[in-house]
Amino acid sequence: MDLGNLYQDVILEHNRNPRNWGELSPPSERADGRNPMCGDEVTVWLKLDGDRISEVSFVGTGCAISKASASMMTQAVKGKTVAEAESTFEQFHAMVTGHHASPGTDPMLGKLKVFAGVARFPARVKCASLSWHAMKEALESGKARAR
Repeated sequence: MDLGNLYQDVILEHNRNPRNWGELSPPSERADGRNPMCGDEVTVWLKLDGDRISEVSFVGTGCAISKASASMMTQAVKGKTVAEAESTFEQFHAMVTGHHASPGTDPMLGKLKVFAGVARFPARVKCASLSWHAMKEALESGKARAR
């Protein structure tokens, strides 16, 4: 099996069986994301325990890339500090926009590397990053509230 097929299988599996699906009640933070170009919509909930993301979940409608990315995002940031989650966001966003020098060797990205090919399809970048932007917005609103 070639790497492209493996990556496609991972994305399709997360689309069919998304991890951390459903509303988190009560959340510490919540943010919505919408892509008017294709109709993808997502809501991300975070539960913060001090500076750590103890729980994260999402619901949404959209393409396989959007849903799989949200599913894998929840796995990537759960248990991380806010700073670690923000750093993961930055690395992921650099990768899907084609601005990451070497995503294949970045240990922070781990399984998220399956989305590296998205950079070749500009119309799909928003699909892959929608939930990530919502998560970042939720973290920022939490920081603003803490001030």
